[in-house]
Amino acid sequence: MAKKQKYYVVWEGNLPGIYNTWEECQLQIKGHPCAKYKAFDSRAEAEYANKRNYFEFVKKAAKSTSTKNQSKSEIIADSISVDAACSGNPGLMEYQCVETISGKLLFHKGPFKEGTNNIGEFLGLVHALALLKKHDNTHTSIYTDSMTAMSWVKNKKVKSNLAPSSNNTELFDLIARAESWLKTNTFVSKIIKWNTKSWGEIPADFGRK
Repeated sequence: MAKKQKYYVVWEGNLPGIYNTWEECQLQIKGHPCAKYKAFDSRAEAEYANKRNYFEFVKKAAKSTSTKNQSKSEIIADSISVDAACSGNPGLMEYQCVETISGKLLFHKGPFKEGTNNIGEFLGLVHALALLKKHDNTHTSIYTDSMTAMSWVKNKKVKSNLAPSSNNTELFDLIARAESWLKTNTFVSKIIKWNTKSWGEIPADFGRK
């Protein structure tokens, strides 16, 4: 029986695009430090995926991995945690960062008018990355419970339906600054999904649930 045709989407690689063979795909991802690619069963699926965000197609697997049972002893001690809270969608939003183990507050920002939780999570992550880089603490990891914010950081771009208004001008200025920082800075600090199922709420949680 002939092997079923696969189509390979390369979102990040030497030359992003759609490839008809694994060999062609390999040429585009070989040596690329942040290659992002996936195989699809039909050309139509590949063309659809090529126009979308890579993380939309790996989220399910990532969630499965991140929610496996883990002991609290697996929490990385040398880490910080970020979280956001928002009253409404959109609504008053704030975000903060704490030392994961001690709970010591490192920064708190907001509240900002007409924000969203995902935007707060994103801004918290970028603020944390900048803080670690400033103090040369690149070995310190960052925990977040937002897969969306993680994907925005990796793509260096916020993809939100939130509309600009006279009330959230400051917030959109912060988003622009955060995106600019990601595009002009390199960082090696690991961003890790917090395992809420095993460990409970993230230490930076505002406790309003």
